[in-house]
Amino acid sequence: MLKFLTLYLLIINLIGFYVMYADKQKAKRGEYRIREKTLWQVALLGGAPFCSLAMELFRHKTKHTMFKFGFPTVAIIQILCVIYIVSRFA
Repeated sequence: MLKFLTLYLLIINLIGFYVMYADKQKAKRGEYRIREKTLWQVALLGGAPFCSLAMELFRHKTKHTMFKFGFPTVAIIQILCVIYIVSRFA
């Protein structure tokens, strides 16, 4: 189970990092953007830690209060849940 969880979290976090990067690039080029709903879905499915990291690295969505505080809050909750699961089942 822990191997599956590790693989899942790695993949969803890489996806989260990529969608934040891709949305920033689209914003720079004035192209059609990735929906905020999609960004939140990826974050809530476990990708919040890398979404938060990408947000800071690319300076993307940092002026939006819901993203600036929401992504890191969700990331902390997700990290705490993973710590609990690993300590409980390892």
